[in-house]
Amino acid sequence: MGFSKYLSGLGLSAALASGVAFSSTADAQQFRFALGFPSASDATIGANLYAEKVEEYSDGELSVRVFPLSLLNFAETSSGVRDGIADIGYMLTPYFPQEFPHTNLLAEASMMLTLMEDVEWGTESYAYTGALLEYVMKHCPECHEEFARQNQVFTGTAHSPPYILQCTSPIRTLEEVRGKRIRVGGAQWSRWAEGVGASPVSISVNEAFEALTQGVVDCIAISAPELINFGLVDAVTDITMGVPGGLFAGVGTTNFNRDTWQGLSDEHRGILLRAAADISGIVTYRYAQSQYEGIDQAKAKGATIHEAADSLTEATREFTRKDLDSMAEHYRQRHGVQRGEEMISAMRELLEKWKGLVDNIESGEQLAQLYWDEVLSKVDPALHGM
Repeated sequence: MGFSKYLSGLGLSAALASGVAFSSTADAQQFRFALGFPSASDATIGANLYAEKVEEYSDGELSVRVFPLSLLNFAETSSGVRDGIADIGYMLTPYFPQEFPHTNLLAEASMMLTLMEDVEWGTESYAYTGALLEYVMKHCPECHEEFARQNQVFTGTAHSPPYILQCTSPIRTLEEVRGKRIRVGGAQWSRWAEGVGASPVSISVNEAFEALTQGVVDCIAISAPELINFGLVDAVTDITMGVPGGLFAGVGTTNFNRDTWQGLSDEHRGILLRAAADISGIVTYRYAQSQYEGIDQAKAKGATIHEAADSLTEATREFTRKDLDSMAEHYRQRHGVQRGEEMISAMRELLEKWKGLVDNIESGEQLAQLYWDEVLSKVDPALHGM
């Protein structure tokens, strides 16, 4: 085997201390990986890389077959992984608010980025992905318990760039956003829309293009790569940077069926954690870079790029301050989350740490290595998910 060099820190030492013997299998074991993205998406490119890395690190003992937008859609992924229809699923936890409240609280708290002045544009998702990955792995037993209740094991995450407004008319000021109908993709953005006097509209992103062109909505609140991924570049005439902010952070890139995971050797689980760092870093980095391409293509199509005026920016920050203060109580009353305030406070501290760690990232490979070195290499494969 060629993987022992990748196992370090707690994972290797704990395995050796407990007398665990690494074993190999005679035949390759193949895993089915389902994700609800089309084949050309950044997520699917990352999934294919994950498959390559699993095979490479295991010297061919493990393999992954990727099923983009075929085996399970996003709404089916949780139950599909739980029931073993897929061994691995690209999970979007906001689709399942009752099942994953602790994870979703951490995802919604990404709006705290709007309050941080010194985060370099383009690196927000690098930092928040690292902070959330570290918090879930090291400090959130409730997160692992809620995944376990769904017969799943969390192994990695990746986040979108900041959300912006993609509209069919100029939206720059607080006055201009009032009364507008804005398609939102999460509870925090719905609350933001109401907070600035707009009307949130909940529709599938697959229906966003038609909704814009037919005047059902005035804007889509979403990240810039979706200008390309969902063809919005052909409908959007005005883009407002800086608002609403926040990331789509409720993602389990490689959630494993728990029965399958527990049937593996410690060495193979360590290999899968190493490959999870790769997909987490590559997808987050590629997605961040794709926002530049999305903006450039929109400009080439004639769209006008606006910066949010002070009135709208300050209203967004004021909303975020109040929302973060009330979010913990909301999750306590509605979902029974008892440590909400502590979780949000800890994420703020970790985000301060991670925004410094990602300053000099220049590739997805560097980001993946950082996630491995700082977090996943320290996860014990003999204990995690067991």
